Amino acid sequence: MPELAPYRSMRQQVEHWRQRIFVAEGEKVVRRLLESRCTVVSLLLPEKWLKNLQPLLLARPEEIHVYVAEKKLLETLTGFSMYQGLLAIGQIPAPATLEEVLRRSARPLLLTAVDGLTNAVNLGVVVRNAAAFGVQALLVSETSSSPFLRRAVRSSMGAIFQLPAVELSNLAQTLQKLRQQNIHCIAAHPHTDRKMLSQADFTQDSCIIFGSEGYGISPDVLAACDEAVAIPMSSGVDSLNVGSASAVFFYEAKRQRGRS
Repeated sequence: MPELAPYRSMRQQVEHWRQRIFVAEGEKVVRRLLESRCTVVSLLLPEKWLKNLQPLLLARPEEIHVYVAEKKLLETLTGFSMYQGLLAIGQIPAPATLEEVLRRSARPLLLTAVDGLTNAVNLGVVVRNAAAFGVQALLVSETSSSPFLRRAVRSSMGAIFQLPAVELSNLAQTLQKLRQQNIHCIAAHPHTDRKMLSQADFTQDSCIIFGSEGYGISPDVLAACDEAVAIPMSSGVDSLNVGSASAVFFYEAKRQRGRS
């Protein structure tokens, strides 16, 4: 059946991106997809899960193709072992524009941007942390992976369905535009002795930028930021995983804003 082709090609993520579709896997992620505004194309699941999700399916406005099969048969189709055997195909929503985000978001703004972040799992963790701490939008650089890759969606636990994502063609230029609008651009940069996290001011309109774990933030993006800020750490440890670092930064921003 051609309708099942996306499930057979789950490792061909470039092809999924060309089709503007994504895969959601696991009960929680599929449930959150059904609760979201994203268009759902189809579901593939064992019969025992169909009854649990029936109310959400009936509440959806679009026609959704539901395919039911035993977990072992599903794994034969997908080519790898699945923990719960639930999969869904959704349509990647039209990317938000920066102008829309700035117009619709409450002040003070709290945005985040990723530069050169190609590890889908880590990107998903950043998305999940952003949603947890009230970040209003994710700016995805031209050198970063899509937050709608299968592993990114899974590690975000479906948080990407709620967080607007802006696809950029030039992050450095975008940061310069933000600064022109008095949005403070703060680089999460471990190799700096200029300012520690607690000394930074997150109570104003802010955008926090994270780089890749291997190379950090690129020089042109770092130069486009207002300042670089580091998390204080014990000697012998020079950096954190980008997912952990994002949680620390977002928490500090939320703490400062709660205090004010």
